[in-house]
Amino acid sequence: MASENSFDVVSKVDHMEVANAVNQAAKEVGQRFDFKGTDAKVVLSGESVIDLEASTEERVTAVLDVLQSKLVRRGINLKSLDAGTPRSSGKVWKITATVQEGISQDNAKKVSKLIRDEGPKGVKAQIQGDELRVSSKSRDDLQTVQSLIKAQDFDFAVQFTNYR
Repeated sequence: MASENSFDVVSKVDHMEVANAVNQAAKEVGQRFDFKGTDAKVVLSGESVIDLEASTEERVTAVLDVLQSKLVRRGINLKSLDAGTPRSSGKVWKITATVQEGISQDNAKKVSKLIRDEGPKGVKAQIQGDELRVSSKSRDDLQTVQSLIKAQDFDFAVQFTNYR
């Protein structure tokens, strides 16, 4: 009798890479000529909150662009970054961006419904906290499910781990 094969669908972010990207963005913002005199800065507050500040709305969105380019270069999916809208706080414009991890219950239900509706027969999806365990007797079916999930354009980052 064949054993069950499985993998986990997760949405995780390497926090060290995020910290490195924030440090690189802060360094670039401090050195670039077009940010001189705008009091532009990027600060990592806690583990998953990034504060961006500048003197004008255009400058703070430019700082956000710098941060996004550094995150992409570091291998962080931009779907994991939830950047708010620029807001005025006195003389300074601010954006608060959060790094999101884990798959919410609603998103996990969307993925499991996709697997049930369009995936091969005999594949089971089980929600386990902030991840989704997909199991089947056939490894080929699991690879089909992985390509099906990759083909969908979800509004959250998706990775596959624990493939056995």
